[in-house]
Amino acid sequence: MADEGFKRKLAAILSADVEGYSRLMDDDEEATVRTLTSYRTSIADLVQQFRGRIVDTPGDNILADFTSVVDAVNCAVEIQRDLAERNTELPYNRQMHFRIGVNLGDVIEEDGGIYGDGVNIAARVESLSEAGGICISGRAYDQVANKLGLEYENLGEHQVKNISTPIRVYRVLSFPGAAAHRVVQAKDALGRRWRKIALSIAAVVAVAVVLGVWQFYMRRPSVEPASLDKMAFPLPDKPSIAVLPFDNMSGDQKQDYLGDGIAEDITTQLSQIHNLFVIARNSSFSYKGKKAKVRQVAEELGVRYVLEGSVQKSGNQVRITAQLVDAITGKHLWAHRYDRELKDFFAIQDEITSEVVEELAVKLVEGEGERIFGSTPNLEAWTYFRKSLEQLRRFSREGNLQARKLSKKAIELDPDFSGGYSMLGWTHALTVRFGSSKSPKEDLMRAEELANKLLALNDSDPHAQDMLGYIYLLRRQHDRAIQHGQRAIALAPSMADSHAFLAESLMYAGRSEEAIGEMTKAMRLAPFYPAWYLWTLGQAHYSAGRFEEAIAAYKESHKRIPNHLNFSLWMAVINSAWGREEQARAEAAEVLRLYPKFSLQRYEKILPYKNKAVTQRIIEALRKAGLPE
Repeated sequence: MADEGFKRKLAAILSADVEGYSRLMDDDEEATVRTLTSYRTSIADLVQQFRGRIVDTPGDNILADFTSVVDAVNCAVEIQRDLAERNTELPYNRQMHFRIGVNLGDVIEEDGGIYGDGVNIAARVESLSEAGGICISGRAYDQVANKLGLEYENLGEHQVKNISTPIRVYRVLSFPGAAAHRVVQAKDALGRRWRKIALSIAAVVAVAVVLGVWQFYMRRPSVEPASLDKMAFPLPDKPSIAVLPFDNMSGDQKQDYLGDGIAEDITTQLSQIHNLFVIARNSSFSYKGKKAKVRQVAEELGVRYVLEGSVQKSGNQVRITAQLVDAITGKHLWAHRYDRELKDFFAIQDEITSEVVEELAVKLVEGEGERIFGSTPNLEAWTYFRKSLEQLRRFSREGNLQARKLSKKAIELDPDFSGGYSMLGWTHALTVRFGSSKSPKEDLMRAEELANKLLALNDSDPHAQDMLGYIYLLRRQHDRAIQHGQRAIALAPSMADSHAFLAESLMYAGRSEEAIGEMTKAMRLAPFYPAWYLWTLGQAHYSAGRFEEAIAAYKESHKRIPNHLNFSLWMAVINSAWGREEQARAEAAEVLRLYPKFSLQRYEKILPYKNKAVTQRIIEALRKAGLPE
């Protein structure tokens, strides 16, 4: 026999090519190749996700095979949805649209390649598809007709090149009754009656509406479910969620703040809801710029739900997409696209938050869910606030000065925007903590005035309570500091930093065990917690006399921020108190290398312990280690 020795198999074949590829290459070869390479990578990832295999990629074509027709059609649907979303980033004339055909047929397999009528029919079916669309053969249709919940249009039998018998062809549509069905039928009717006049209009309408349909209303294949056995932490006993930074689709990195800002604002709003468990921003944002799967995020953070999205700004218009995924089942619970004027930016944030709360059937108590930083119609003021926050999080004197300038600009642009007052107040409080204040009394008084301004604008603002707690801690009024810290947590129970601030106040008040408990809660809400959480935890263990645990905490902080003064300083304290004089002296030498102007007298002034005897023990330990007066 002619094919003796060849391996045959029944396979579902997916064939795809680029519509108008020659025109794109003629217009800009390099840009076309870059886009094609990017899109091919995305398609290959999806083929692998749906248990398929890329067989060949000649020119602008892609050939893949699957053992299941259901997987092949699901993959085709997801490819078109993904590419439609990617095309929104490109100018209309540079968008790249694929046609896809799927067939079930017998093929010959040799050296990894596949050949035969099964492949040829897939290619011919693909040629009958429109740009951004999918056609499948009759044999493929027979396998999926009642399994995917999609709608199909029977295109009849077609006699195609090099195939002796006619083949049945079906166009894949969206869910029954969705707009794609009506658009396709209208387009066909216009083409028959007024083809010369209406062809361009029909194409524009079809692309605009069908892209929207593909992106948000086509059946979304499930994502890979997360495993409860692989969770880094047990799931909380209430709905748990992580809000990932929204992707910046503009292509301009300077607009990252929009996607970061909307995700952080939504996180902050959700954190106020008592019946939700919300992962802190500093942990969710560790996935920024990474192609992390929902499964990975859920397992590493120990949550069931993941909210993700994108932002694209163009002039005075903004497009925001958002989708909520149940990581345990792998199902998309909700998705929406908002095409609005830029002035509606904050209203969209509120709508997304409300949709999430409604979808998760979370019961609200009175007063929950209001915007913490207050609404502002002034996007420029909000932008300065975001930049100020970024500088403040550097936790350095230079960053603090920049944050102060930026927060003043935000207030100047909108005197009723509480976010500006929050940032400005923190710059005054941290100046005292950094030991760089020329008049600590005046700086703390100014910080308190700003915190009270926050409360006047919103008496349920947990940030104001956090700030007041910090101010009273620096004034050594520990009981009042703890009261404000507890009030902040009562207002926003999922705000990790509020638990960490309270832990710090408790630790300096001499309540080490309670401090460790609060910091443990903060670390669960922020699994990728910042190094300063570990500093407070290490101090609490030191105060409790658990030197091994204290050293372990500081060593972990050193992995996150090498060569930080605080690490060497407290390693000197702990080793000296533990009688390890050689190690203590080595750490003290490192302190002086990092900060030659260090003095015990200056350091003593910034330690806000309630019990002065504790402060004296620390200073004596450092003196014994060899640090100067």
